[in-house]
Amino acid sequence: MSDAAPADQLAHHPILTDDYATEWMGLEVLALGDGSATVATTLRREMLNGFGIAHGGMIFAIADSAFALACNPHTPEEDDNTMTVAAGVDVNFLAPAHAGERITAVAARRAQAGRSGLYDVQVYATAPGAAPASTPDGASPAPATTSPGGAASGSTPDGASPAQAPAQAPRLIAEFRGRSRTVPKR
Repeated sequence: MSDAAPADQLAHHPILTDDYATEWMGLEVLALGDGSATVATTLRREMLNGFGIAHGGMIFAIADSAFALACNPHTPEEDDNTMTVAAGVDVNFLAPAHAGERITAVAARRAQAGRSGLYDVQVYATAPGAAPASTPDGASPAPATTSPGGAASGSTPDGASPAQAPAQAPRLIAEFRGRSRTVPKR
């Protein structure tokens, strides 16, 4: 995208200044644009639930950070008297993610009307050593599909889960739809 922020500005988005949750998650800002953002992190042991898979709250938080970055201006000349926050979200968890996998959230604005916006965030898991999910200015990975037998297309022919399979393309693990509202800063 022509409106993407230069690489040296990515780590300097104004909302990241005191964002300790994003820092703890180890999120890297990979791309920023007008209404778009891509972030990524590696899933650590402390981000897992009791089943040994990514905690849904962690996947939600990663997607929510991409959503926040996409909703808020990233250049100094843009409006500094307002902030855009979540008015509501829906999330669908489609597949599990495992420790060591790279989690990438790709956010994009779908609609804007006055102070309200609608954003979609796709969350991908990539096995260690596999090619990362693309950013909004590159080709997006194809969404996971389900075969007629009900198996996710990311599984191997012998039915092994993607975590047990050789390194492969990013797997779509969650879809997040966010509704935003721009409000005055206090």
